[in-house]
Amino acid sequence: MSGALLRSGLVALAGRPNVGKSTLANALAGAHVAAVSPRPQTTRRRVLAVARGDGWQAVLLDLPGFQRPADRLTERMQETVDRTVADTDAALFVLNAAEEIGGGDRFIAARLRASGLPVVIVVNQVDRVGRDRCAQVIAAAAELLPGFRAIHPVSALTGDGLDGLRAEFPGLLPEGPSYFPEGVSTDQTDEEMAAEMIREAAAQRLRDEVPHALAVQVEEITPARRGRRVEAYLLVEAESQKGIVVGKGGRMIRDIGTQAREVLSRTWGEPVHLDLQVKVRPRWRRDDAMLDRLGL
Repeated sequence: MSGALLRSGLVALAGRPNVGKSTLANALAGAHVAAVSPRPQTTRRRVLAVARGDGWQAVLLDLPGFQRPADRLTERMQETVDRTVADTDAALFVLNAAEEIGGGDRFIAARLRASGLPVVIVVNQVDRVGRDRCAQVIAAAAELLPGFRAIHPVSALTGDGLDGLRAEFPGLLPEGPSYFPEGVSTDQTDEEMAAEMIREAAAQRLRDEVPHALAVQVEEITPARRGRRVEAYLLVEAESQKGIVVGKGGRMIRDIGTQAREVLSRTWGEPVHLDLQVKVRPRWRRDDAMLDRLGL
């Protein structure tokens, strides 16, 4: 950790599941560090992304979405949210411009008001709506969280509005050290990064409830003749789910592996050889020992 002083601190990305927090974290960090999927609950643990600018460094904490716990996994996810918000210096409250503001958004707004943190509201996915709709959401967001610092309509996907959002960070953050050196965009280990990208590839292809019953366990990462070799298991809760993940003639598991391998090769800057297998682990989402092993 460098001792140079600048504006720096921890910034929570708070919002309902599937409002685009992971895409926003990746865009602000300028690196693919958080799994992105059109399905809710893509983020299961706190993922750290580092955003930088002239004289500031923001350590972004991409949190699991605020939600009502349904099992031990989602209980742990909510506990992670509560602990992290209590430890941060500021928050970005992320809303989806293409969806109506609902009870979940009001619940999160109340939690953020109670935290006393400085909050910037981010209305994401404006590329999906027209100007009138965007203006309506901005007005509703302003009523949702009195005392907010600013509201920024953005598209994390296209980059529109992100420069204006970045300009808010120096005013949000206290003076502090540079937590991470240049070139470092996350604190994730290689095993955690591999698990994130494999699960992202699976979640983007699988339908219904299978993505929620799926986890990735990275067994080993070893040097190969060219690049690295990653051995990992896709864990599901039922034999029927295993059949879906493997796919006819093994096509689904091959497609998942191809995407994950390409993303990891770009991220690590070297060839990646990926060996994926599927295992059935009944009720793993309710098993504390298994959740510990998976780091969830």
